[in-house]
Formats: sequence, structure tokens, C-alpha cells
Amino acid sequence: MSSRRLTSTILSLALSVWLVGGGAAFAQTQAPSEILNVSYDISRELFAEINPLFIAAWKAKTGQTIEVKQSHNGSSRQARAILEGLQADVVTFNQVIDVQTLADKGKLITPDWQKKYANNSSPYYSLPSFLVRGGNPKKIKDWDDLVRNDVKLVFPNPKTSGNARYTYLAAYAYALDKFKGDETKAEEFVRTLLGNVAVFDTGGRAATTTFVEREIGDVLITFEAEVNGIKKEFSAKNLEIVTPSQSLLAEFPAAVVDKVVDQRGSRAIATAYIDFLYSDAGQDVLAKNYNRVRNPKVAAKYAAQFPNVKLVTVEEKLGGWDAVQKKHFAEGGILDRVMLGK
Repeated sequence: MSSRRLTSTILSLALSVWLVGGGAAFAQTQAPSEILNVSYDISRELFAEINPLFIAAWKAKTGQTIEVKQSHNGSSRQARAILEGLQADVVTFNQVIDVQTLADKGKLITPDWQKKYANNSSPYYSLPSFLVRGGNPKKIKDWDDLVRNDVKLVFPNPKTSGNARYTYLAAYAYALDKFKGDETKAEEFVRTLLGNVAVFDTGGRAATTTFVEREIGDVLITFEAEVNGIKKEFSAKNLEIVTPSQSLLAEFPAAVVDKVVDQRGSRAIATAYIDFLYSDAGQDVLAKNYNRVRNPKVAAKYAAQFPNVKLVTVEEKLGGWDAVQKKHFAEGGILDRVMLGK
């Protein structure tokens, strides 16, 4: 082989090595042009409204054109999908334990994730509320009415939906107060309530379809924001909102998926995305869509659309999410017992 051909061959090999190794590393350091927000089932329209505003704000700040992709399903199912390899840059879930699962089981998120943003990294909050047929024919007023034998309910399966877990926990917390802390009676209360469910869909949006379009059930139980959105969208059906006397504060935690963003080089965009949810513009969109926010200025602007309700928290009423996971949602826990009728 001539020296010229030998030199050419060596250069070709070197270039190949660079493309596989150094070139890939170089490409990886370039900021990607998109991120994926993996979220709960009924937030599709909410983030479809937020994303263009964030994209415009990011371009104005950096000059970069980006895309925010969305993925929606039951919150717990989404957490499992990420553990199985779904490359989420950001998660915007509807229950703390699903984010914590990514930190504990997958080591995908740092353990201190709740300390990185205000209000335990929950940019907004809501509560389980009721939607009934026009004229409220079953005269539904509170949780007690949902355990009557003439009332059929629709809400998702608590095994797959964070939305439904809040409904279950809100009912249990109400029963604890009603029965002065008697856990046996509270368990029987939620057993009866779950026994009245006509259909257990996998997520909140499917439950909405079952109630509104298939016209199954007397009461749909879902987040206050969804209840208001449904009433507005299906105004011709004359559906009515019933806010119970007491409900459970439902946090909507947001977190950067640290392992993914560090691999993709997308941390700056992902972090800015969550920052935007806390901004005045982001909070305004959230509140306009019937989510409750803690930004004083925005909360005051939309105060009229939120009725007063006694809100209890998982921490004060049920001992915190770790206790809830062990007592209610672990295999053989209270939820298993009442769903199996034991």
C-alpha cells in the first residue's frame, strides 16, 4: 500500500471514530430543539394552551425555535411508562407519589425535587368535585349522597389514575371526620362508595366520556378544573356542578427528569418550562382554566370562579404520602380490600 493510500485510510478511520465517539458527544452538547412533557390524562387542552406561550417566551429570550411535545394518560401509568424508558424531560403529574416513584425506583429525579420550586413544586392545585345531570335529579349535595343505593358514580380506577386516588382519599378523609376518626367505619364508607361506581375507566378523560357522551351514571367525580371545563364544553346538556362541603387539596407536582435532561442536554429548556408555570403568564392560563393558584395577583383576579370549600390535606388528615402509600395503595392495603369487597 502506498504512503498516500495509507494516510487516506488512517484519516478515514479517524473520521469514523470521531463520528461514533467525539462527534456524537459534540452533538449531544447541542441544545435540543424539543422537550417532552409527560402529564396526566385530562391536562391535554391545558398544556396545548400553555405550550405556545412558553415557546414564544423561549424564542424571545434565546432566539431558539423549539417544540414542546405532550404525552397524556393516567398519572400512575405515565410514571410506569417513564420507568420503562419513555424519555420525559418534564413531568407534570397530579399526585406526589408518582413523581416520587421516579426518584425512588428509577433514580431519574433527585430526592430533593419538592424543594426546587415553591409550594412543594406544585404550580397549581385543585380538589375533587361533582358533576350531576341537569336539574340534579338525585339531589346530590355531599359525599353522604354518593353512598346511597340509588346513586351510580363514574370516576377512574384508583389503581391507574391519580385523579381517582384523590377521589378515594377525599371520601375516606370525609368519612374519618363524619365518624370521629373511626377507621373501620371510614373503610366501610369507601367500600360502599366504590361499590356504587358504574364504570372504572383507566383515566379521567375516559371517565368524562362515559358520563357525558355515553350518559352512564348519576355523578361524575373529577377535579374541579375538569368539572368546570366539561360544563362549559357541553353547555347544551345543562350539567350542574356540586361542590362538596369538604374535599382534599390535590397538588399537581412538576419536576425536571434529571437523568433524561442531562443525557439530552435539555436541562435549560426543561427548567425554564417549569419556571414558566410559576410566572404571571403561566399562572393566568392555569387559573383561567379553573385551576387554583397561589400567585396572589392572579388568584384575586379569578377568585369569583372558585367557591369556598373546606380543604384538608394528605399531610394533616392522612399522615402524608408515605403513610398513604403503605396503608392504602400498597398490595393488600385498604384500597385492595375495599375494591375486592373484603
